[in-house]
Amino acid sequence: MEHIYKSYGQAVVLQDFSYAFTPGGITCIMGESGAGKTTLLRLLMGLEKADSGIITGFDKVSAVFQENRLIEHLNAVENTALVIKDRNAGKCAYEQLLQLLPKEALLKPVREYSGGMKRRVALVRAMAADSEIVLLDEPFTGLDSRNSKKAAEYILSEQRGRTVISVTHDMEMCKMLGAGICLLTSGKAVATIL
Repeated sequence: MEHIYKSYGQAVVLQDFSYAFTPGGITCIMGESGAGKTTLLRLLMGLEKADSGIITGFDKVSAVFQENRLIEHLNAVENTALVIKDRNAGKCAYEQLLQLLPKEALLKPVREYSGGMKRRVALVRAMAADSEIVLLDEPFTGLDSRNSKKAAEYILSEQRGRTVISVTHDMEMCKMLGAGICLLTSGKAVATIL
């Protein structure tokens, strides 16, 4: 990302933001509310357009949004199988989901799940997709410490050389992932901590 500017009306969100994410690495984007973290992810996903600047290298992307964006009447396996390009997609999804969810829950409609269970399905779906980059917006929201640890271990086991970029307020999560940190203040990267 080079010299990115993004405003909404008179509100400047990103101002001359430049950053090179480590290919195949994990980076946590941290900063106060309103610093531009989610806007940054939306730009990387192509859901927003920068006012100016250059973004390159973000072609095959999967994501976990702040909202889980699951299809509520489908079960966890069906939701996950939607992103798997394999004729055995259901079996692959089932095996992936078993790493984070109890077996007895997998075939229930996700509308019956708790918020934390939905979050884990959204995470598995993003990691199971055929992508080169995984973007995570507060991926551990609604998870207790035990499930957060399991989710971090899952991300690491399924990273498979992909670049992972996560927005978070949780330094402990960054440590669990062994992530580099991009600290955003007023729409600018002010520090990178590896």
